[in-house]
Amino acid sequence: MNPDSLGSEKTEDVGVDLVKPREACGVFGVFTPGASVAHLTYLGLYALQHRGQESAGIAVSDGSSVTVVKDMGLVSSAFDERVLTVLEGEIAIGHTRYSTTGSSSWRASQPFYRDVAELEFALAHNGNLVNTDELAEQTGMLDGVIASDSDLVAEMLALELATGEAPSGDELSWAMKRVLPKLKGGFSFVVMDRDHLIGVRGPQGFWPLCLGRHENGWVLASESPALDTVGAHFVREVEPGEMIVIDSDGWTSHRVFEKPDPRLCIFEFVYFSRPDTILYGQNIHSARQNMGKELADQAPVDADLVMPVPESGIPAAQGFSQASGIPYKDGLVKNRYIGRTFIAPTQEMRSLGVKMKLNPIRHNIEGQRLIVVDDSIVRGTTTRAIVEMLRANGAAEVHMRISSPPYRWPCFYGMDTGTRAELIASNLTTEEIRDYLGLDSIAYLELDRLIGATGASGAGFCTACLDGNYPVEIPSAIREVKIDKNSSELEPISISFPQLNRES
Repeated sequence: MNPDSLGSEKTEDVGVDLVKPREACGVFGVFTPGASVAHLTYLGLYALQHRGQESAGIAVSDGSSVTVVKDMGLVSSAFDERVLTVLEGEIAIGHTRYSTTGSSSWRASQPFYRDVAELEFALAHNGNLVNTDELAEQTGMLDGVIASDSDLVAEMLALELATGEAPSGDELSWAMKRVLPKLKGGFSFVVMDRDHLIGVRGPQGFWPLCLGRHENGWVLASESPALDTVGAHFVREVEPGEMIVIDSDGWTSHRVFEKPDPRLCIFEFVYFSRPDTILYGQNIHSARQNMGKELADQAPVDADLVMPVPESGIPAAQGFSQASGIPYKDGLVKNRYIGRTFIAPTQEMRSLGVKMKLNPIRHNIEGQRLIVVDDSIVRGTTTRAIVEMLRANGAAEVHMRISSPPYRWPCFYGMDTGTRAELIASNLTTEEIRDYLGLDSIAYLELDRLIGATGASGAGFCTACLDGNYPVEIPSAIREVKIDKNSSELEPISISFPQLNRES
């Protein structure tokens, strides 16, 4: 197959975007009487900004009412000191959003708020549900009424509370226990009312959530560095299928699902989580270095230096260098001041997109046999542009080493990957990919080596994007949109690869 004929549903977006597949969101919650919960949440969201840059929001309770403030853009643009000072209270939740479903709009930004049966609550969600159509039908909701699956869950909770059957003082956790078992897909929630903070991790635990101890109370966060940022001590990860309820007496654990089946997204280790995050008791940075070491053992090559694609390829490149004895050097410099939404209005400017974000260090490249290490290749357009850049700067050889297996299947649980027709490894063999990218050689890390490199082989991972084995059944109506109608056996939309801009 001609790689320039691979399809894309996102070709109308003309922004220069060199990022990897995006994971849904980051969530944060704090119960700290006597502290400035809005400021703590602001700092916590800063630590989770990498998990979503489309919108940010904070909800705060002062014991008598819940107030929500949210806006489009980064955390720094959504809040200022004036707003944070006004948001006084003892409980808060926060959210940074990247939309994998629903619109990128203020209406779909989070937290979502409801006021029902004299109870106010707010909800923030990380992940993606696969049975929203079924749930909407069961609850009698019309098309266009719900902004996202997170909004749907908030509405379901409101409907339960409206029955008036909830026990006094325990209304929200009671409603959560009734709604949560109906949800299918990937989800981690933080929810609050006037007096409680609740954290929930779905039964597969696709997306992380952890609990921390603050000197004034307790903190919940998608990743452990957010705890460090606010001065909290990491206690433990919230387990798959667990609900943590925090109030003035402390926290209690509740088992909401009958059969938890831990399936943490493997890309939390490969790419999503910060390098200083702890998952399954393992440090992410060390795990990524281990991936590089495994690559050096699996696919050695005679070369002069090892270089990363910044910044995601750095730890694996370090590991490859350590294991192979080949010197590590930087060959590309990343411009950190060009955001992923930089607009390129013409094709000529789009063709310069990679150069806007990455610039070569010719002194380290010219005449050298390079081993270039990155964590993944999804569509391949950025990788090809990088290889062309290295060749133009005098590289004698370019060997690509990828610290994950070929990405062949779309995600339905909260990672934005597009359709199967857009994934280069679904349409081309490894040798065809090598030819298309203009490489001297390419090797992907084998799946068993990747899992072993995490240091948590038996903990449970979702690898559906790599092997097509989906741990939660995907309804046919959703599946056919991303897989069946866009498989490599069908004729894809005709569009040249260089026009794609949501690549890696």
